[in-house]
Amino acid sequence: MSLPELLTALVGGNLVVLLLGGLILLTVFLGVRIVPQSEKHVVERFGRLRSVLGPGINFIVPYLDRVAHKISILERQLPNASQDAITADNVLVQVETSVFYRILEPEKTVYRIRDIDAAIATTVAGIVRAEIGKMELDQVQSNRSELISTIKESVEDAVVNWGIEVTRAEILDVNLDAATREAMLQQLNAERARRAQVTEAEGTKRAVELQADAELYAARQAAEARRVSADAEAYATEVVAKAIAENGLEAAQYQVALKQVEALTKVGEGAGKQTIILPAHAMDAFADAFKMLKGRG
Repeated sequence: MSLPELLTALVGGNLVVLLLGGLILLTVFLGVRIVPQSEKHVVERFGRLRSVLGPGINFIVPYLDRVAHKISILERQLPNASQDAITADNVLVQVETSVFYRILEPEKTVYRIRDIDAAIATTVAGIVRAEIGKMELDQVQSNRSELISTIKESVEDAVVNWGIEVTRAEILDVNLDAATREAMLQQLNAERARRAQVTEAEGTKRAVELQADAELYAARQAAEARRVSADAEAYATEVVAKAIAENGLEAAQYQVALKQVEALTKVGEGAGKQTIILPAHAMDAFADAFKMLKGRG
């Protein structure tokens, strides 16, 4: 074999080896798939679903299988949406909503719905209108958490066939048109005025009741004082009667004379210079009292 023929054979052999090596590398490259933690890959074979690759190293059949879709499984938030709704008491409200979801089964999401975000937004809008239509405006304002829970459950039931999970549904705001807002403001002011009048009337009523209670208490206390005074007088009378019964008329006269002396003594205790006019029998009272005291001594 000549030198040119030998060189040609070597070059041809090396080319085959290079081509074979390149084919092997390409096969390995096509057959090994590394999927990130935040994704799932949908594999097709001849246009049909073959498998779903999870995070990590995966192997597929080269040249037959291909990764047709790379789906993120991270939680997503739909753009905030506003939709009009009419409450059960015929009030037009504008509701602003926000929905969070994530894809659990990419094969359903890929092959059953074209635009998942638009589909969820449409579903949420319909459910919000339906649920608010069952409630009056006051209930929408006061039972917002219950309304959110109901909307979330209804959306989950509606999208279960799309392979997604609704993680959160929020009602960000409930707005009213200007006319309704003005009417509600007037109603609120009227209600405040009514409550103020009721409070004032209740205060007046309570004051009257307290005044009546105070007067009744005073009357009861006065009656009790009269009763005690009467009991004291009766007791004193009883003592005098008992003394008369036991000691005769002399004891009674002694008590009367003693009282007269005490009364005259109090009159004489006044401050300043004054003239005391005594009745004629006053001195007799003193004399009688002294005589009785001397006699008792």
